[in-house]
Amino acid sequence: LSLSLSVVSSPRSTTMYAITTRWHLLRHPHHMQPRRPHDALQAPTATTTIPTVTTTPPGRRNPDLNTAERYHALRATSLPPPAATTTKHTADGESLRSTWAHRAWVAAGCASVLVSLAKSVAAACESGAVLEPLVAAVVGYVLADLGTGVYHWGIDNYGTPSTPVFGSQIEAFQGHHRWPWTITRRQFANNLHALGRAVALAVLPLDLVVPGDAAALHAFAAACGGCVMFSQQFHAWAHGTRSRLPPLVVALQDAGVLVSPRAHAAHHRPPYSGNYCIVSGAWNGFLDEHRVFEAMEMVVFFRFGVRPRSWSGPELAWTEDAGGDGTGGASQVVQR
Repeated sequence: LSLSLSVVSSPRSTTMYAITTRWHLLRHPHHMQPRRPHDALQAPTATTTIPTVTTTPPGRRNPDLNTAERYHALRATSLPPPAATTTKHTADGESLRSTWAHRAWVAAGCASVLVSLAKSVAAACESGAVLEPLVAAVVGYVLADLGTGVYHWGIDNYGTPSTPVFGSQIEAFQGHHRWPWTITRRQFANNLHALGRAVALAVLPLDLVVPGDAAALHAFAAACGGCVMFSQQFHAWAHGTRSRLPPLVVALQDAGVLVSPRAHAAHHRPPYSGNYCIVSGAWNGFLDEHRVFEAMEMVVFFRFGVRPRSWSGPELAWTEDAGGDGTGGASQVVQR
């Protein structure tokens, strides 16, 4: 069947033909597709369905969703994970060795804590009031566990290695998620120097300014500062093999005074969004059960539009390298 079409070469006929053709194509858009020979074979095409989740812009609420529904909708909106920024640490790497600067900061932190402890003991012995500084020390120990959890949550979920002040710790903790066993191979001062510097800068002014007879305040500063500084050592013990740990450490872990390997192991399993406290871990149950960190993440997102890393699902910087480094280090993470 052949058809012939003759168009009168006039401006009016040309305009009418263009209008008619455009109207026809709008009504039948499939005619715009290129024709395919009848005997051609069409290759199967793979189609990918990308689910779309509409989220409310930061600062604006969807009245149809409550807080919990908005949180789960936001977490369901997965974003491509950022490129990995961590570098693998080896057991003999320079990044695991202590430097003289590390040792100096740890010494400064220990000195400031010991000065507070000495002032507290001296004041308590002089006044005979022992109960008050003991209670203050227990409060400092409990709040140190909470403080390490909040800090751990912050550097796990926000910032990059280039973030001022905190960048090196952010990079170290991301690398720790990938290679957890390396913390057991860090030298003592290498593992504690960052917190030792923070404790020295915070507690030393108290030692110089607060009167020596303030036994409770000095006891609180000594207990809280000491637990915060040594929390990284408690953390390292939580990744160690029980048979290689000192018996006293194992006893304290079993008693719940220090965070145990079994309790901390939950932090290294998906979705990597809980069990952040690393002194005793006593706060982990309360914080996770009441979704305190989830609420804080919602506040940060709706106020500043920043998503935490835990919302993006497992990524290279979070997922443990099961292959290890060839020395069996990976097995230390699960051997309890």
